[in-house]
Amino acid sequence: MAFALRKRGPSTFERAADGSMTLIEHVRELRNRLFRASLAIMIGFGVGIWLATPVRILLSKPYCDLPASIDQVSGKCKFVQLGVADVFLLNLKIGLWVGLVIAAPIWLYQLWAFIAPGLHRHERRYAYIFTALAAPLFAAGAVLAFFVTTKGLEFLLNVSGDDISTNLEVTRYISFVTNLILLFGVAFEFPLIVLMLNFVGLASAKRLLSWWRVAIFVFFAFSAVVTPTPDPFGMTALAICLSALYFAAVGVAFINDRRRGRGKEVYAGIGDDEVSPLEFDADPVVAGQRVDSTAPIGVPEPIAAPAPIERRYDDMT
Repeated sequence: MAFALRKRGPSTFERAADGSMTLIEHVRELRNRLFRASLAIMIGFGVGIWLATPVRILLSKPYCDLPASIDQVSGKCKFVQLGVADVFLLNLKIGLWVGLVIAAPIWLYQLWAFIAPGLHRHERRYAYIFTALAAPLFAAGAVLAFFVTTKGLEFLLNVSGDDISTNLEVTRYISFVTNLILLFGVAFEFPLIVLMLNFVGLASAKRLLSWWRVAIFVFFAFSAVVTPTPDPFGMTALAICLSALYFAAVGVAFINDRRRGRGKEVYAGIGDDEVSPLEFDADPVVAGQRVDSTAPIGVPEPIAAPAPIERRYDDMT
């Protein structure tokens, strides 16, 4: 008994890579991938609702560890709720954030699977490298933001004095902490921009190193704006971290330039005021025809009469 084997056709990824998909098929693929990503986010949102209270307690730890946050009657850390549904809506918001983080591998893969067929092989390799570096850099920025929040709240609450009772509103406090974590995490992605400029050939490592004074000034100015407290500790911590990451990125740029042989071009060792050598074989110059000096200037040479046309007997009409 014979069995006929059905040949498997090319996958959607392969058809998108070789450009054989039509516009409608691209739209359908985008719809399917958006649906899968949305479904993953909804599942993550359900898990995030269950984890919303522990996450809220974790974000409240920088404030609750301070003596000024302890209620004198109950001996517990207390926040103020101005609206009836503020905590409920805050838990929904935290659950959505947690759901995005939990479902990140799935929706990021769906996004990558839709974009990757249009990229070259080396562009995909760079995307893998930058993605692998972006996650730990963002986590490092979030940890630093948590540390700066702890020290900043301690400074701000001590300034108010003992005669003033401070009660923080819960939604504004959580928004303050999460915005600071997001801002620090995005700031720590700056070295990836420096590496991208070097990898695509827009800036060499020597040029990046020559910008170190401007870079450090920009880091300190940026840190002074985004840090929540006027004390120099949080600003200095962020600026020093960004400066260290910048010099680390420049070091990687030097390694990349050496691997690609940049700086060893033909005219790399020649100064700006030095004449470059011209190494080529000139074509020999052949003397032209002699010009009759007795011919009058401006008078055209006579045109020879055309040769007579021979006619055949069958051309006559």
